[in-house]
Amino acid sequence: MKKILFLHGFYASGQCVPAVALRAAFAGRVEVMTPDLPMHPKEAIGFIGELTAAEKPDLLMGNSCGAFYAQMVANTAGIPALLGNPHFRMTDFLKERIGGHEYKSPRKDGNQHFVIDEALIEAFAEIEPIQFDKCRPDFRERVWGLFGEQDTLAHFEPMFLEHYCRSFHFPGGHTPTAEEVRDWYVPLAEKMLTLYC
Repeated sequence: MKKILFLHGFYASGQCVPAVALRAAFAGRVEVMTPDLPMHPKEAIGFIGELTAAEKPDLLMGNSCGAFYAQMVANTAGIPALLGNPHFRMTDFLKERIGGHEYKSPRKDGNQHFVIDEALIEAFAEIEPIQFDKCRPDFRERVWGLFGEQDTLAHFEPMFLEHYCRSFHFPGGHTPTAEEVRDWYVPLAEKMLTLYC
């Protein structure tokens, strides 16, 4: 059975709407892993790297901050990726949200509270300038972007197209609904699994 690793957005968890919708859409056909990611970027990238080495997924999928991670890991691990509304400037996103917050979906450790502070912003600031440094020429066709036409948070299709050439649109916002996942994300993921795996 083929395997997908889905990486959720910053406020989300492995139980967010897109993750649950992906697992339902691929049930019995493709294994979909949807782990909770560490909040700090270096920890998250290390965690994803260890998971990909152990589980050897055929495809990475990510939304928002998860797509930011998926782009980097795809190139270093040699795994095709589908990036949903990638947020390539997380520092800008976080600077406007300093303080305490709650995750929008339940996390396995039961901890729903987190804090955005200057240290976290600095951790993302260290990674942002080098996020495309390991782009592989052979992956220009193997990393696809899916962009919501109603997205009010991330507008990074031009930056994506500086490095990759497969860009798609769907008529939704930043975080896709279950229906949008089924209608837009799943068909593209199926196509990628057929082409590259």
